[in-house]
Amino acid sequence: MPYIMTIVSLFAGDGIIKHFVEKGEGAGGRLQLSEKIVIKKYHNKGAMLNIGEKHHRFVALLSLVFSAFVTGMFVVTLGMKGRVLLNTGLALILGGAYSNTYDRLKRKYVVDYFSFHIDTGKCRLRIWKRLVDRLNTIVFNLADFGIIIGSMLFVISGLHKN
Repeated sequence: MPYIMTIVSLFAGDGIIKHFVEKGEGAGGRLQLSEKIVIKKYHNKGAMLNIGEKHHRFVALLSLVFSAFVTGMFVVTLGMKGRVLLNTGLALILGGAYSNTYDRLKRKYVVDYFSFHIDTGKCRLRIWKRLVDRLNTIVFNLADFGIIIGSMLFVISGLHKN
């Protein structure tokens, strides 16, 4: 039951935030939460980093197939003992995947809203500056963090002997 609550909470929490972000001013509006964290609305019409933005239907179909596949894995492992890390990872992946897939099917884009701002003024290494500048342009949502953290737990669970 805690795994189902994780999925529902992530899906609902991300959906509520997306609702308020969408109701805010037009795309590109910014809210500085702290020196390093920015809320800004961004409509991602593709997959991660807007890859495939011109092939929305394919990205939506791929998202749906991926969600169904991971759901199948989750259902199979749900009753197994000693799979806490694996099931927690799958629950986080599913909560995020369901939220972003819902956006792709309903809105035809994913609402992203969370960004980092890291000052590169004191950076001396050109490669580091370019990496940080790139990070400053990426916009995430709560679902993305669920997918990232869930994927890390999934990999760790595979390395960990139960």
